[in-house]
Amino acid sequence: MSIFKDKVLLITGGTGSFGNAVLKRFIETDIKEIRVFSRDELKQDDMRHEYQAKYPVLFHKLRFYIGDVRDIDSIRNAMHGVDFVFHAAALKQVPSCEFFPLEAVKTNIIGTDNVLSAAIEYQVKRVVCLSTDKAAYPVNAMGTSKAMMEKVITAKSRIVDPRKTSIMCTRYGNVLASRGSVVPLFIKQIKEGRPLTLTNPNMTRFLMTLEEAVDLVLFAFNHGESGDIFVQKAPACTIKVLTEALKELFHADNAIKIIGIRHGEKMYETLLTDEECTSAIDLGNFYRVPVDKRDLNYDKFYTGSNEHVRISHFNSDTTVLMDTEEVKAKLLEVAYVQQELRTWEHQYA
Repeated sequence: MSIFKDKVLLITGGTGSFGNAVLKRFIETDIKEIRVFSRDELKQDDMRHEYQAKYPVLFHKLRFYIGDVRDIDSIRNAMHGVDFVFHAAALKQVPSCEFFPLEAVKTNIIGTDNVLSAAIEYQVKRVVCLSTDKAAYPVNAMGTSKAMMEKVITAKSRIVDPRKTSIMCTRYGNVLASRGSVVPLFIKQIKEGRPLTLTNPNMTRFLMTLEEAVDLVLFAFNHGESGDIFVQKAPACTIKVLTEALKELFHADNAIKIIGIRHGEKMYETLLTDEECTSAIDLGNFYRVPVDKRDLNYDKFYTGSNEHVRISHFNSDTTVLMDTEEVKAKLLEVAYVQQELRTWEHQYA
């Protein structure tokens, strides 16, 4: 963590699952200050009390800022003196964005532009933005807004001097047990003895832990050039296998209720498109998609790329799928699942 020594980090949407994971990773390092920026004063107050109790000696490193990425002035209030930014603020729920698409536009697109504009204005050294697999071949409002967010990131990276401000993007799949994800819902249904509500048993999703989400952001931070998009080679499974794994972990026999696909949902998700595969660079556990740095002054009718596809598009349906035992092992990496299991086993011991 030496690159963060005596530096100031700002996390937008910092009261969310990702922000909490970053705080737990960084608070005991030699970082100077972590700024939590969000619009939810209750979550900030809860977080303030939690970390004050857990880390009384290190709590002075935390600063809380009320604001909204939709309001650039509130971002400017938090941006002064910042060295690095992790931009996690977003509207993430697919169904709600389907019903209120302009709200997704305001937060995910305009909000990102505001964050990047303020970061450039204050000469923040590095910005890593968090995107989603739903931005690749988007079919819903949330994914479309995130796809446009990525275009904003790419466009900004072309016009700013990377020696002053570098901008990177990460794209990842479902984060296990994050707020609004399906694992806490399934565990709640198991504990209440209710049927597990599956949209479609054959639906596939990429899976990663919060710790892996932080690892991806840090990898982009350490290895990225301005305009890059990074994805992790995340494993995937069907929703049916995920429920079977949870039922086995909790020794449950809950029934399964098929409720059908909700508004805007896809049967599978994509982390890399065919078009991105023409330039994607394999870095072991990650793919890096460098930005196309050509400007508008090229002859679009007679010049183009001579590169060829090295991999096919990376989606959750064609990749190797985890079986029940592998998903159980993945779930047991998650602190939330471990805690829920302990309370469940204690209750029925």
